[in-house]
Amino acid sequence: MKKSVKLQKIESLLRELVPEALSNFEDSRINSLLITDVDCSKGKYDATVYISPEFITEDEQKETLVQLRKAKHTIKANILNATDWYRCPEFNFKFDKNIDKMNRMNEIFKKIKAKNES
Repeated sequence: MKKSVKLQKIESLLRELVPEALSNFEDSRINSLLITDVDCSKGKYDATVYISPEFITEDEQKETLVQLRKAKHTIKANILNATDWYRCPEFNFKFDKNIDKMNRMNEIFKKIKAKNES
């Protein structure tokens, strides 16, 4: 499904604003997260925010998601203050599993290459 230019602009803006909003928190589990992508639904009512899982264990990921759910209203308030929007999307935070898969594939390719060179 091809997204409209307006929706792509909103996603791009959210990719900038969400990390900025997260950096305002004192909790190091939240303020240092790397946002890899934002995917908005048609109509800007929901936005899935993808987080890089690098250097975060499974248990830490679960705890981070709990903290993000608690901080959701503050994040939305920060974004509304930074924009002239009347309404902010409802955020759903997920760890980006595609990056993890890509990193594992890169490691496998490196091992294969090293094996072939020796």
